[in-house]
Amino acid sequence: MAAVDGVGEPAPKDGSGAGETVPKAKPERDAWLPRWLVAHPLYAGWAWTVVWAGLIVLDEVVDLAGWTWYLLVLVAALPTLISTLVVLHATPRSHLRAVDATVLGHFFVRFLALVAAFMVWAASVVMSASISTTIQSVIGDSEKEVTALGFNLMLAAVPLVLSILWMAFIVRCAWFLRRLRGWRQIPLKTRVPKKFLRGRPRLKRVVVGLAHPGLLLVAGLGTSLLALFVDAVELTLNVLE
Repeated sequence: MAAVDGVGEPAPKDGSGAGETVPKAKPERDAWLPRWLVAHPLYAGWAWTVVWAGLIVLDEVVDLAGWTWYLLVLVAALPTLISTLVVLHATPRSHLRAVDATVLGHFFVRFLALVAAFMVWAASVVMSASISTTIQSVIGDSEKEVTALGFNLMLAAVPLVLSILWMAFIVRCAWFLRRLRGWRQIPLKTRVPKKFLRGRPRLKRVVVGLAHPGLLLVAGLGTSLLALFVDAVELTLNVLE
């Protein structure tokens, strides 16, 4: 008797399961993923970052259109950033309760946060005084011109502020990733919920592999530093001139 497509081959009539059919295994929904990507997702992420970082440098050398630089910076961090956001979004905060944290570690982290906040506040005070002095020496006593230049400086500082906030966001996400899945390319044990991408093990392996704290710091924080020191500072200097 011929087998019917989609049903399976008939079982041999040897007294066990006579007349029954053996169902065919269902194809995996993520079988389309390349085998090398599933085996080495972190290496693929590093290769992606290096390639696009090289294109960023090439863009600076050949001096293409200004918007292409922003696009290259975004694309360089896109795989690890999307994977990180997906993993963190699927993980409840209860999975990261610091039950193993010491009291000293808890207060030391808060101490470092207060020190960083004080340094940022002090730097803002110094910069405000310096900018005020510069405006007075360049413009003089013209209230209208002083106000106009002040607004221009505020607009010029927007990329700088956004870059700093973005860097803090990347560092915070990397901190949670370290606690969530560790530093291994394919972690043996994670705190990612078991229901995350259930039934799609290959895709889960790739997403968790790309959501690596080190890769996120290099791809996200590195490009942010480029934006901070190449674009925002240059824009501020042009406004001052």
